[in-house]
Amino acid sequence: MNFTLQAQDKFSKARAGEIETAHGKIQTPIFMPVGTAGTVKAVHQHELVNDIQAQIILGNTYHLYLRPGLDVLNKAGGLHKFINWERPILTDSGGYQVYSLTEVRKIKEEGVTFRSHIDGSKHLFTPENVMDTQRIIGADIIMAFDECTPYPCDYRYARKSMEMTHRWLKRCCDRFDSTEPLYGYDQTLFPIVQGSVYKDLREKSAETIASFNREGNAIGGLSVGEPAEEMYAMTEVVTNILPHDKPRYLMGVGTPVNLLENIALGIDMFDCVMPTRNARNGMLFTQNGIINIKNEKWKDDFTPIEAESDLLVDQIHSKAYLRHLIKSQEILGAQIASLHNLHFYLWLMEQARAKILDGTFYDWKNKMVKVLDQRL
Repeated sequence: MNFTLQAQDKFSKARAGEIETAHGKIQTPIFMPVGTAGTVKAVHQHELVNDIQAQIILGNTYHLYLRPGLDVLNKAGGLHKFINWERPILTDSGGYQVYSLTEVRKIKEEGVTFRSHIDGSKHLFTPENVMDTQRIIGADIIMAFDECTPYPCDYRYARKSMEMTHRWLKRCCDRFDSTEPLYGYDQTLFPIVQGSVYKDLREKSAETIASFNREGNAIGGLSVGEPAEEMYAMTEVVTNILPHDKPRYLMGVGTPVNLLENIALGIDMFDCVMPTRNARNGMLFTQNGIINIKNEKWKDDFTPIEAESDLLVDQIHSKAYLRHLIKSQEILGAQIASLHNLHFYLWLMEQARAKILDGTFYDWKNKMVKVLDQRL
């Protein structure tokens, strides 16, 4: 993997760059649609390419390990071939999913034992077998196995957890570096900064993660319920330390406003289930603010879903029709709304990149964050 920094904003830490992987180039800043189990919910792969123009999607190790299972993925020749996706893929290591299974998992130095949410069967994830699993899945960018602490989190627990994440990272790197990719192209390992919302822990973790000198770095354990101000403060602490010449990935974030504010703090990569999950519940993100399409006010509004958008479904379908579909729980409603939200997120990233390149990002960002948060 190669990362080229192409421009930096004068009035913030926002950057525009390009990541080159075996499956193509990614222009940053970028948002990665979440395809947890080998599918971005309610969206076809050809729509991801042609309508949303996704440059990279995300899969999840925990879910793919359980279903369809490693045997199927291996026989298919990896996730790219299994889902017929020719562009880059990133896989999350499953640390977050395992952390969220609080009732059915045990964390020890060796790794994490957990019970499947599908059938209750018992499994063990270790730093080593998670690397092996991500080799079989075959993503271009894979994540180190970490523990994601909850919010709020006791300082002592956060410190202990962070130190274990660092020890696990050493084991991840050793395993990754001593094994070969399975499908004839290179993979890249990103470590993850932890430390909850404690400045000294975040600083220590960022320094430790940077010392491993991998090709990119991630920030985890944010967007787990802490106030946005805490997220921004911790992101700033970490981006001040992580290497300038490597991509920085803020995991699991967030709203359109979160994305713009974190771009201004020097983040290059994002993922979040919010655009698709909220879409299925009738929440649309638009260039003029947020629409709850279930509201009565849209019942006989026959104007396009978003007139300014160049997405076909936004132009040819009305708000009234989409409201009808969502209220009726028709599958098409979830499809249209998901397409809309993902297209909007990618449009926002494209705009941010253009503004960084032409030197107008900071003023544009300050104007946009006021607009994007308002309820229409």
